[in-house]
Amino acid sequence: MENTEDTGSLGARKGQGESFSKILLLGSGALKIGEAGEFDYSGSQAIKAFKEEGKEVVLINPNIATNQTSWNLADKVYFNPVTPAFVERVIEKEKPDAIALSFGGQTALNCGVALEQSGVLEKHGIQVLGTSVDSIQKTEDRAAFNAELRSINVDVPKSFACETMDEALKAGQSIGYPVIIRGAFALGGKGSGRAMNEKELNEICKVSFVESPQVLVEEDLTGWKEIEYEVVRDRFDNCITVCNMENVDPLGIHTGESIVVAPSQTLDNHEYQMLRSIALKVIRHLQIVGECNIQYALDPKSRKYRVIEVNARLSRSSALASKATGYPLAFVAAKLALGYSLPELSNAITEVTCADFEPSLDYVAVKMPRWDLQKFRFVSDKVTSEMKSVGEVMALGRSFEEALQKAVRMLNIGCIGLFPSHLEFTDLDAEVKKPTPRRIFAIAQALRGSWSPEQINIATGIDLWFLNRMKDAATLAKELSESKGDMPAALLLKAKKTGFSDSSIGKLAKADTDEIRMLRKKHNILPVVKQVDTLAGEFPAHTNYLYLTYHGQEHDIAFDT
Repeated sequence: MENTEDTGSLGARKGQGESFSKILLLGSGALKIGEAGEFDYSGSQAIKAFKEEGKEVVLINPNIATNQTSWNLADKVYFNPVTPAFVERVIEKEKPDAIALSFGGQTALNCGVALEQSGVLEKHGIQVLGTSVDSIQKTEDRAAFNAELRSINVDVPKSFACETMDEALKAGQSIGYPVIIRGAFALGGKGSGRAMNEKELNEICKVSFVESPQVLVEEDLTGWKEIEYEVVRDRFDNCITVCNMENVDPLGIHTGESIVVAPSQTLDNHEYQMLRSIALKVIRHLQIVGECNIQYALDPKSRKYRVIEVNARLSRSSALASKATGYPLAFVAAKLALGYSLPELSNAITEVTCADFEPSLDYVAVKMPRWDLQKFRFVSDKVTSEMKSVGEVMALGRSFEEALQKAVRMLNIGCIGLFPSHLEFTDLDAEVKKPTPRRIFAIAQALRGSWSPEQINIATGIDLWFLNRMKDAATLAKELSESKGDMPAALLLKAKKTGFSDSSIGKLAKADTDEIRMLRKKHNILPVVKQVDTLAGEFPAHTNYLYLTYHGQEHDIAFDT
């Protein structure tokens, strides 16, 4: 935790929260690609935080099939679209004192900005909780965002903010092809893409200008690492980084389409600390209050970086970071929006530390996206900078390989792990090189065959660290398939630590799943229960947030027998 301001007697300074009693919370609305259950989670946590402070909460969310619209959470629920016209009618009826914009994703944020620009919030004397609309606009308007970061000597991609097709074409010529096109005020990379020439830029911009009034044409950083940090700041300028995450796929593929690992696995200490310091510098300059997500491109060869984006709201990555670390980001952000400081808030898991302790992880979290492209007609299966996945899963383990294989099983696509593969490939070379929902399985099959990690690194840009871990799993799969009779205990234990299920071991060894399970128990190879405690076991935890692993000898909790 870093602090640049003396906060004085914080206990008596609850700030904003004392001046109002009714809060209007904007939900995310209907579930859609890029905006799904993670915002239901953040909104529900915010309601609980506001209610704990005795505030009356009015919720607008047209999606009845959400947790936050349950009868025992908000005081009043309006099943109306989250649009300026409908929200203004609710404001006129309910007369709230304050509005919360950061818990409903891009839909709520865009609606709040529109209400501020039209003068509705000022007309009704409504206070915006947490980050101001001015700061929100600085993060959403691409031209303003780049100008703000350049003013504090933070590197951003060379880019031009364009509002017409002619401006976009001139920008492409100025930067030089290929270029990346991204829309402002857009969610899930909608309307984005990579243009190799003027014709492709023209086609992508036609879609982008439908989705957004402003389009950013920027230098192509495809192949750089994509790193994210989740940062929390209070109004007294206390800042912490809650979690950093690394995309397995390099830049060029939307973070919602990529396998994501928390914490990062391939950064050295200098890179980690450099990006952390920049994150704190940026969030302070932009005057974010609550939680925000900052995304980087990092050149793996030179340590050059670019800040790609800042989300001044709870995001898809925020939900992942919260689940991965056990740190209740949405709950804390809601409290900070009411004027609390980080030292005033306690860590609900340890009950002895406060919220300004940065979480420490002694495990790995892996997020994998889930696609259902077969449900859509005329859609390409190529994974790009625009989201197509409809959901995601997260798995915890003591190693990357263990968590990755757990995540594959959780996708519910009929796969029991990376090995043996449930897919057959007629052109493995093409499947490895082309980013699709099948590529991770093609890479696994290639590594089990004659491909080396170095060859796949050249073909995909995926860091060698991840490929070497997958190669270890592929080598182990080969050993399992060659095992005969009574499998050695050491080999079986190694397989379990690498994330192989009894079923996958059985298929590889051509044995029945029950036989493998009996053999495992015979050798006393049993999983242990570990806690997610936010501080890597430094303090006792009081939580039922648990996971199973074969890395360990004893449980973190006592069981009644």
